[in-house]
Amino acid sequence: MSEKKLLVLARRDHTEAMRVAAGLTICGHAVNLVFMDRPVEENAANAATAELLGVAGIEPQTTVAAMGDDLPLLDADGLARMVVNADAVISL
Repeated sequence: MSEKKLLVLARRDHTEAMRVAAGLTICGHAVNLVFMDRPVEENAANAATAELLGVAGIEPQTTVAAMGDDLPLLDADGLARMVVNADAVISL
């Protein structure tokens, strides 16, 4: 299987989006993760799942200005470029 460039958009379920993104790297895919719509809840489940991102080598970005201090802030043009350059987009 050849490596694909995948984009995971974390919209409704941030925790599941983190799990999916990390899991997709097992198959050798290059995965980008973008948190959207609202800040990620600070809870134990999200903290544990966020550790998976580090292990998987995923550096998430966000479109939520309130999260811009912790994560790189992605503007509309940047998000559009990511969507166009992805082989597949997964929205969760």
